[in-house]
Amino acid sequence: MKANLHPEMKDVTVTCACGASFKTKSTKGDIEVEVCSECHPYYTGKQGKTVRTGKIEEFNRKYNLNKSGK
Repeated sequence: MKANLHPEMKDVTVTCACGASFKTKSTKGDIEVEVCSECHPYYTGKQGKTVRTGKIEEFNRKYNLNKSGK
């Protein structure tokens, strides 16, 4: 590498709002984040499953039609 061209990498601590922290390398100082893999709903499995309905079901519900054909 060329001298005085690249920023200096240093060990930093990343701290989340939930209290979790981990060490990594960065050119910046210590980092504070709002969401991490410890508290994010996608990674913890607490994310709700969305149920998509088809266009026919939406149409039947919109016009108050049931399966008996009335």
